[in-house]
Amino acid sequence: MVIALVLIFVFLIVWRGLFVPNPQERYTVSYSELMREINGKNIASVTIKGLQVSGEFINDVTIRPPGEKTERKVKRFLTYLPSFQGEGILKVLSDKGVDVDVVPSEQRSFLWQLVAGLLPWLLIIGVWVFLMKRAQQVQGGPGGLFSFSSSKARRYEFTEKAKVTFQDVAGMENAKQELGETIQFLKEPAKFRDIGAKIPRGVLLIGPPGTGKTLLARAVAGEAEVPFFSISASEFIEMFVGVGAARVRDMFKKARVSHPSIIFIDEIDAVGRTRGAGLGGGHDEREQTLNQLLSEMDGFEPHEEVILIAATNRPDVLDPALLRPGRFDRQIVIERPGWKDRKAILEVHVRDKKLSEDVDLDKMARGTPGMTGADLENLVNEAVLVAVRRGKEKAGMEDFEEARDKV
Repeated sequence: MVIALVLIFVFLIVWRGLFVPNPQERYTVSYSELMREINGKNIASVTIKGLQVSGEFINDVTIRPPGEKTERKVKRFLTYLPSFQGEGILKVLSDKGVDVDVVPSEQRSFLWQLVAGLLPWLLIIGVWVFLMKRAQQVQGGPGGLFSFSSSKARRYEFTEKAKVTFQDVAGMENAKQELGETIQFLKEPAKFRDIGAKIPRGVLLIGPPGTGKTLLARAVAGEAEVPFFSISASEFIEMFVGVGAARVRDMFKKARVSHPSIIFIDEIDAVGRTRGAGLGGGHDEREQTLNQLLSEMDGFEPHEEVILIAATNRPDVLDPALLRPGRFDRQIVIERPGWKDRKAILEVHVRDKKLSEDVDLDKMARGTPGMTGADLENLVNEAVLVAVRRGKEKAGMEDFEEARDKV
């Protein structure tokens, strides 16, 4: 930004030097003053260019330049002739013995004048476009100069190597069972339509941070082998009014084109708070985004196999309209894992770790009450780091004990 402003400033200085006359040593005098000095034989030389007359006095003349309060002595002067005094002043100058030089006035073509007038504006517009494109790249992604309304949802296509399934999600057996019919609907939608069943289109995952809500949603998409659109609710809101609602429309449009598919909105309480509390433009923008989200959830057609999964750890602040039947009518509570689930989670996270034979995951699971899946993943990683610091090739039980005390 600073570089662009400096470039514009330098260009304007150069432009002024090229196209604006430099009157530093010439001072404008009146036509009457000029005639008085001519009659007084105080003119050394004169250059006439159209109606413009410039030249030098023999002796310095004291004048008060326009716009100045003090008088000064000047040697060079500049004035303009009346249109009817073309040949008359030439005769007067000739009679007084003044050296006269007549030069043709410059007549620039219309095209040149047009280019000279437009070039500064074209430069300013070009710099502005460049800065806007750079700002958009910093904010994340292509899409044109005015792509603020494009959805920022990230799309995941599942391959055999990148696919996340229920085997990667330890514990949460009740949640897996409740999501089983959602997976079947995405795999075989005709089976449900033929019997007249209406599958819940909105699933709300409720649980403390780190319990694996996002991982569970990705596992549902991996089990069903459908595209997965993931976004945080805070990414809908921008400083421009209406952008959030436009991004919601764009996201659902992309999901419908790719159906069957899953949309996952993390931390939905960022836009799904109860309406009517608070004032301000940001609040109004959030309400517009929520209204558009409610409208899109009502607009699902029977042939559109799109499931909306959202996650929150604050269900008490959500708007009642978001939780009514027909929208998020399937609510799944994910609790902190018990010791059996913690053991299963530890077994998942130590798959690619080198462990000593003395590592007892059962004992470690019983000794970590209250820890979530994210806490246990951090515990395993910290134990491996402790082993590396001690110069070991494998992580042992004492490393896990120290890591547990640390985290």
